[in-house]
Amino acid sequence: MNLVQPIRDKSKIEEMKRALLDSGYRDYMLFVLGINTGLRISDLLQLQVDDVKGKTHVTIKEGKTEKTKRFFLNPQMREEIASYIQGMDDHEYLFQSQKGDNKPISRVQAYRVLNKAAREVGLDEVGTHSLRKTFGYWHYREFGDVAYLQQLLNHSSQSVTLRYIGIAQEESDKRMEDFFL
Repeated sequence: MNLVQPIRDKSKIEEMKRALLDSGYRDYMLFVLGINTGLRISDLLQLQVDDVKGKTHVTIKEGKTEKTKRFFLNPQMREEIASYIQGMDDHEYLFQSQKGDNKPISRVQAYRVLNKAAREVGLDEVGTHSLRKTFGYWHYREFGDVAYLQQLLNHSSQSVTLRYIGIAQEESDKRMEDFFL
């Protein structure tokens, strides 16, 4: 299993957005919604238009934990969603596959899309889980509240959260950078 990382460079996030928009609006929206909500890819792929249309808060049952999760969509995200779902029916999946009638793309296809864009912009160690990790990384950088982030990500401990978003490794690397005996 390959270990994936958060995207730690905001300019690379913008490059990813452009690369994904070039491949299609669906792919761009998958990325944007993922990095702004912290949802697991399996939960993102199950979203339907009716789940997000005109809503400030979205409530889902997480596939992995089977817990109910309610999350806020800020005004910018609501605006992006409104543009994206124009002309879509309420019962349609947000991230539809071209195979079959109203079926979501697979996790494998989501990985291919994200990984292709990552390679185009010079990133490695990027996969579907990078969306959630990127959300966590930047949320932590913005607010510095690991306890709150732990709750958002449904982690068992703060140390798990810091390791998950790559902060533990980043701090370890920083401490070792100038350490030489």
